[in-house]
Amino acid sequence: MLLTGADIVIECLKEQKVDTIFGYPGGNVIHIYDALYKNKQHINHILTAHEQGASHAADGYARSTGKVGVCIATSGPGATNLVTGIATAYMDSVPMVIITGNVPLSLLGKDSFQEVDIAGVTAPITKHNYIVKDITKLADIIREAFYIAKEGRPGPVLIDIPKDIAINQTEYERKEPKLATRCNKHITDEKITKAIELINSSSKPFIYIGGGVIRSEASKELLTFAQKIQAPVTSSLMGLGGFPGEHELFTGMIGMHGTKASNAGVTECDLLIAIGARFSDRVVSKVEKFAPHAKILHIDIDPAEINKNIVSYHYIIGDIKEVLSSLNKEIETNNRTKWIDKIKDYKEKYPLQYDNTGLKPQYIIEKLSELTDDNTIIATEVGQHQMWTAQHYIFNKPKELLTSGGLGTMGYGLGAAIGAGVGNPNKKVINIAGDGCFKMNLIELATAVNYNIPIVIILLDNNSLGMVRQWQTLFFGGRYSETTLNHATNFVRLAEDFGMIGYALEKKEEVEEVLTKAINANRPVLVHCKIHEDDKVFPMVAPGEAIDALIMEE
Repeated sequence: MLLTGADIVIECLKEQKVDTIFGYPGGNVIHIYDALYKNKQHINHILTAHEQGASHAADGYARSTGKVGVCIATSGPGATNLVTGIATAYMDSVPMVIITGNVPLSLLGKDSFQEVDIAGVTAPITKHNYIVKDITKLADIIREAFYIAKEGRPGPVLIDIPKDIAINQTEYERKEPKLATRCNKHITDEKITKAIELINSSSKPFIYIGGGVIRSEASKELLTFAQKIQAPVTSSLMGLGGFPGEHELFTGMIGMHGTKASNAGVTECDLLIAIGARFSDRVVSKVEKFAPHAKILHIDIDPAEINKNIVSYHYIIGDIKEVLSSLNKEIETNNRTKWIDKIKDYKEKYPLQYDNTGLKPQYIIEKLSELTDDNTIIATEVGQHQMWTAQHYIFNKPKELLTSGGLGTMGYGLGAAIGAGVGNPNKKVINIAGDGCFKMNLIELATAVNYNIPIVIILLDNNSLGMVRQWQTLFFGGRYSETTLNHATNFVRLAEDFGMIGYALEKKEEVEEVLTKAINANRPVLVHCKIHEDDKVFPMVAPGEAIDALIMEE
């Protein structure tokens, strides 16, 4: 079948069972958009207000559905506007395929109008990228891109398509997608046996999980494993939901804003089992004082993570679901009552606390957690509200939390919520935002309204860049350099002018009523919550301190 390159792009997306694309058209992708128009009964296109919104939406779609997210933009500024979203996905191992247009092959490298070397720009933040220079290879490149995005440790893959490649014709033959198989070639009997010996000889094991548990869909296997060996479980920000938040073995988040039970438990344990986690600096803090009494057993699919930040005593490289399944078959049920009771005592003595007078963000999030169920997806921006969400919202299932963990991208949450809403029409999607983050990409309110995506935005407005202000208060003598925002914006009226429902939440007594209305509205809603500028996230580990040296309150 003789087809244009543009038609081949769409046919290959149909091969991969892509049902949704997020993007923004332009001159060098106009032929691809024309082919998309002719196939709109097969592929839904969501026109965002900005290309960065498209990349975040594709990311949120991918994280919440487990499918590959797809976004598209034209050359030059269209392509570069995707870069922050690509980097966000790369840092958090999100499978995405990004399609960009470019100038014709004859104009590449000549500073042509809207030309940029997007492959060069994104080389450090993609698993792989391509410049298509031969139309006969286009279909196979697209197929390979989807395979690479999914296999092993997932991540974003970019395909840059010059305009003449989209216009020219070649033969196309449909092919079935190549299935991404689980990586298990390094999972040997010897590796499993040694891991079991380590676990059995431990009297105080502790499990530390990261986003890899969610990416490998290993939550059930993890639950079985933790219950069999009777070890407490803590999570990085990215791992929240990988283990039930209400389970008696769960101790909450670890690290800079982790719980006393998590940070003290890891400090005192004799075996730390790290599963799908990369020992981020926000978790480890002072390396030489991290888990000082423990042997480290590291389980991860990516060999590059082994011994990168923390030296392992033993490791297993492979798909986490496969590794845990192998361990669960062989390991015996253990009873570590004394150790479990000690961690339980930490949980009881040092619960998360805050001053509950007035309208507090922690209370709002706790009430939101009570009013929603496991059919809810929470997206966040980045900052204090993100940490309050991680601390006070209970995540019981994977894919319930969408947040930028590795890159810390302000402005991520709204686009991600839109993507999650499109991909999960039967779930309630809520974006918890701070006022600084919200202002960065609020233009995407138009997208939510245009497509009637019934997301709820909980806007925690403290009139400042709250996390930076908190650091300035604690470590810089209260010198608030450029962190007071002083915006005159009426956010409720702003939301209404975009076509949303807007609610003002000003009193503690109104929280349950207003949140209930917002959750049940079945329309895009913004809830503006005016909180105090000096509300802080505690516990907190000061920079460079050991993780058990927690600041519990100001």
